[in-house]
Amino acid sequence: MTPLSAAERLRGEGQPIGDVYLRRDEIAARVTELGREIGAAYAHSLPLLVAPLKSSTVFLADLSRALELDHEFDVIELAPYGSGRTGGGVRLLKDLDRPIEGREVLLVEDVVDTGLTLGFLTRCFAERRPASLAAVTLLDRPYRRLVDDIPLRHVGFTVPDELFAGYGLGLDERWRALPDLHLVAVDELPAAIDAA
Repeated sequence: MTPLSAAERLRGEGQPIGDVYLRRDEIAARVTELGREIGAAYAHSLPLLVAPLKSSTVFLADLSRALELDHEFDVIELAPYGSGRTGGGVRLLKDLDRPIEGREVLLVEDVVDTGLTLGFLTRCFAERRPASLAAVTLLDRPYRRLVDDIPLRHVGFTVPDELFAGYGLGLDERWRALPDLHLVAVDELPAAIDAA
């Protein structure tokens, strides 16, 4: 008998983890390609990769290993203003550990959709006079964009307007450790979250 995967166990427990949208090998192949693209773009510099905690850390770690050039990375922590998941803005909880003036900075995002968070980070970091400021995202939803002037240069996958879990993405700090990227059954969310 084949043992159940983590996602199958969660579904058996009534959790809203749906079908696999992207398998871990598909993600790994695309991250390797992104590593080559970014390596070519920064071939003659020492870029600083900056990722927001927590959802982007898995992508940051894999992308860092895929880069075949010397680089550094740092993390920041953001929180929404307002209550719940639909706050009106973003605030910085943990800042960078070092100055970025004169540095080539690459923001590493898990998902870019409205562009509000990336727009906030772009404004915040542009004031610190980096040599360049660009962004890479694992998942992109360009049809949801509210902010047009964001420096998104590298995209892993363009995805539909769905909620995802796994590969670092989670909801209420849950399901981040799933190795594949799963759809979340949105109609099952209130019961699953209330039961936590």
